[in-house]
Amino acid sequence: MAVSSPRFEVRPLSAAIGAELIGLDLTQPLTDDDIRDVRAAWLEHLVVVFRDQGLTSEQYLAFARRLGEPGHYPFVAGLNEHPEIIAVEKLPGERNNFGGIWHTDTAYLPQPPSASMLLARVVPPEGGDTEFANMYEAYETLSPELKATLEPLQARQCSALADVSRTRSDRVAHEAPKKQSFEATHPVVRTHPETGRKSLYVNVAHTSHFEGQTQEESKPVLQELFAHQVQPQFTCRLRWEVGTLAIWDNRCTLHNPINDYHGHHRLMHRITLNGDTPT
Repeated sequence: MAVSSPRFEVRPLSAAIGAELIGLDLTQPLTDDDIRDVRAAWLEHLVVVFRDQGLTSEQYLAFARRLGEPGHYPFVAGLNEHPEIIAVEKLPGERNNFGGIWHTDTAYLPQPPSASMLLARVVPPEGGDTEFANMYEAYETLSPELKATLEPLQARQCSALADVSRTRSDRVAHEAPKKQSFEATHPVVRTHPETGRKSLYVNVAHTSHFEGQTQEESKPVLQELFAHQVQPQFTCRLRWEVGTLAIWDNRCTLHNPINDYHGHHRLMHRITLNGDTPT
């Protein structure tokens, strides 16, 4: 059912995923009804976008706390004054961007975030878009035979795979005092705790292999799934502007920050909201 609200307009970004919510000023107090309607739009569209939000860090955190409990990222320290906010930054002299591959955030933790929020502070003159993909539809369009094969499977999620694919920025790698590695095992087919819908819960950045199989044995099916889940019909593409705030459901989406703006500065402030154990 389409979400409607007397306070904002819902404008879809694509047929598959994403919507702009137009008419809310997040620097002003929101009512409980506003928050309920924002959450409903988020659960329906998986990604919701607000434009022209001149939020201070305090206002940004206050809004995040209306939606959930902010968490902490294990690899990068947060801002000094607000450790729940991390800077996702690429400097003009860097070549690698942060998380520059299709993924869901920190799938290698026992309880990955339920949501990720990104607020644009500095954007390049062109490029730097983010793609999102709908994992409900990725699952639902699989053949019945493949669904039946995947349903009982668990997959190993490893943070070290991101090192291999060089997805973290050069500067963060140089600043890290020591290597840490996180691993967790989660269902390949995940049931959303709020909507009850099933989604495909694997991603090329973190999924190593199926439990009970080797990496080589798992590779053919995983490669098929990685290609399937990011087909254009499942996706939308977000063009950032300063003051754009996006919130996505980390339990049933993938995202891909496009690294096409070498020589330019891009700075985003990220907050993740704590989640539960995937089932």
